[in-house]
Amino acid sequence: MNAADEVLVELALKRALVTPEQVSGARSRSGLGESASPLATGTGVLAFLFAETPGLSHAVAEALSEEFGLPRVRSLGSPAPLREVLAAIPATVARQHRVFPVGLGKNCLRIAIDNPFDEARIESLKTAVQREVELVSASSEEIETALDLFYPIDLQVVNESEAFFGAFETVSTATKGGSAQVGIEEKLSLSGDEPIIKVVGALITDAIKRRASDIHLEPMAGRFRVRNRVDGVLLEVNGPALRFQPAVISRVKIMANLSIAEKRVPQDGRIRWQEGGSCVDLRVSTLPSTHGESVVMRILNGAHASLDLGELGMDANDRAIWERLISLSDGMLLVTGPTGSGKTTTLYSLLNTLNHPRRKIVTVEDPVEYQISGINQVPVRPEIGMTFAHALRALLRQAPNILMIGEIRDRETAEIAANAAQTGHLVFSTLHTNDACGALARLTDLGVPSFMVSAALRGVLAQRLVRRICERCKRTRAATFAERSALGAAGGSAEETTVAEGAGCVACNRTGYRGRVGLFELLAIDREMQLALLSPAGVSAIRKRWRSRGGRTLREDGLSKIRSGLTTLQEVISATVRDDINSI
Repeated sequence: MNAADEVLVELALKRALVTPEQVSGARSRSGLGESASPLATGTGVLAFLFAETPGLSHAVAEALSEEFGLPRVRSLGSPAPLREVLAAIPATVARQHRVFPVGLGKNCLRIAIDNPFDEARIESLKTAVQREVELVSASSEEIETALDLFYPIDLQVVNESEAFFGAFETVSTATKGGSAQVGIEEKLSLSGDEPIIKVVGALITDAIKRRASDIHLEPMAGRFRVRNRVDGVLLEVNGPALRFQPAVISRVKIMANLSIAEKRVPQDGRIRWQEGGSCVDLRVSTLPSTHGESVVMRILNGAHASLDLGELGMDANDRAIWERLISLSDGMLLVTGPTGSGKTTTLYSLLNTLNHPRRKIVTVEDPVEYQISGINQVPVRPEIGMTFAHALRALLRQAPNILMIGEIRDRETAEIAANAAQTGHLVFSTLHTNDACGALARLTDLGVPSFMVSAALRGVLAQRLVRRICERCKRTRAATFAERSALGAAGGSAEETTVAEGAGCVACNRTGYRGRVGLFELLAIDREMQLALLSPAGVSAIRKRWRSRGGRTLREDGLSKIRSGLTTLQEVISATVRDDINSI
């Protein structure tokens, strides 16, 4: 550890922010012995301490400010720095020196730094920016977050090599048909030092750091737009110039093993991406558009598949009912909602819960999104006749205990699933419906007889995803008339006059939201509901009985999460339809 880092370690010890045992352990794990001189050892101890002690970097920044009178900046990037302030220090320099600009004078740059005693770093920074610097204190975590937000990718790697792009254009325009693919592939499949390869890698890495679920590469009139979907909302990010559009899209297609010579029809592929010591799968879809091929890369984060329903936002009462349903030995359980409502995440969470060596679990999916050890996963391939129905007929001969069908789309698949549910199999699947009771009507609309639905179905879980209020900038304020009315209509107290909201900070990209939480509507089918489905009243009778027994709608669940300070009224209204007790 260098002398500058040693000052921070000693400060943390002095303030009792860490214990001598923690420092000793960090030295051992970073390869430093107890006898090593603090001024002559290698680096890593401070990084280990920060990684292993939540909040330590913030506490050290506060201690620096109090101990040495250094100004403390707690909200880097809020409000957003002016363009000229950001331009005063190139992205490569800011990242190399781990600093972030917060102000600009006539000949002085005000920067946030996590260690003001690192004289070598500061002198190197002065040389790089050709300015004097004024230091303010910030935590390493705050600086890293601000760098990711305001310097997402360094497009200088492209500008360094106009010759490369010229060569790419020469190959792509001088050759036709199959020879074009060979020539461009040879050019784009070179070492990772090639600028276009660096840019595509930076776009993917930046999206993963932002917790994006999708990357959209969209050729537009006069520009090449790049957007990331974060917490369900598309946000535009810095991207390559228009002239690099063909190279970037071709590089992505090569990574996904797609034909770069074919631009007239949609294509689908997959990329296995190494990021931070772990592998991330990206599902790639291309679509011909007016100004070129539009590409969407869906980031499949396997960590989401291991979440339980409590982490997803289901309340304790509904979770107890759902856990009872999934413990049954047979029957069909459906998860419903529109595209992007988290149905797949819920199903994978269930499979992870039920995955046990004593059970044989088989899934039929289009496509297989997350690979789970111990589960037999079958991809649908319609082009060779491997449809959901065909796969289901075959896998029933494999004697499974639990089946998961990616989606019920037609009568044949629905009837096979219902028959399997009545013959000793527990079947999970999804449907696209607005609410839980709508699943019953949807099955009958597909042509499944009511008696078969009544006998097979055990429960339906409807769900939506709404953005969660950022914990770092959460604050309370007086509720508006609409909010008071909505909460009161849902059985809330008339004294509920405050609600939570996010003020906006660097951590949440100044949106006030970070992460998402689920809204759930659970319909458990009992004997009386089974009989009601066979009556002329059908779904209406079931809905009435469900409501009389305390069934809670999606919007009611959303309003309860507003009262808990998890989300906002705007999010709940945008994600749910009005039900019979609300007039908002």
